[in-house]
Amino acid sequence: MAHRSRAERVTSVAALDDPTSRAVYDYVSLASAAVSRDAAAEALGVSRRIAAAHLDKLADKGLLTVEFRRLHERAGPGAGRPAKLYRRAADEVTVSVPDRRYDLVASLLAAAVTEAVGTGAEVGETVNRNAYDAGRAIAAATPDLLEALLETGYEPHRSDGGLLLSNCPFHRLARQYTDLVCGLNLHLLRGMTDDSPAAFRPVLDPAPGRCCVRLEGPGPVG
Repeated sequence: MAHRSRAERVTSVAALDDPTSRAVYDYVSLASAAVSRDAAAEALGVSRRIAAAHLDKLADKGLLTVEFRRLHERAGPGAGRPAKLYRRAADEVTVSVPDRRYDLVASLLAAAVTEAVGTGAEVGETVNRNAYDAGRAIAAATPDLLEALLETGYEPHRSDGGLLLSNCPFHRLARQYTDLVCGLNLHLLRGMTDDSPAAFRPVLDPAPGRCCVRLEGPGPVG
């Protein structure tokens, strides 16, 4: 599943603030099979219409998936339409304030270790190469540099001589494994900026309260 924007993730989690929606989600999550509207209504003591509204809302927010299947063996004329059934979505939805991307750094590190074990390549070099490639993929998917930085969690703002990144998407890991994660971060941002018309150059420049990398250059963003 592609990374969802922060706004989408906040909206998904906010759907569970409603007590009935949360009860419906919990019921579907604990069920051993896909759940029908009738089953949810009976289990929660609400009308079928209310159960259906909450199930569809949770599906629309990406928290449940939908499938259609007959609940009996009859087929042909008179068998009726397949029932609409719901399961919990396999993909997790996480929201943090400020935004963190531990999923991204975990994927990069796991891929690098797997490659290094299989080929004998040096792990650090493999991490940095994979991070650079990931940055290029992010830039290809979101060509506007400012938007790409925001969606990756960096919170960029203008400063003399370039952009400062107010947030580190890998904050906790960067504090524990500074050299590894800051190096990964630098190469990720190089991949994101190399083909950008904004002509920014990522440089390591650690300082309290912001990302360890800043983007140096006078070019306009976007």
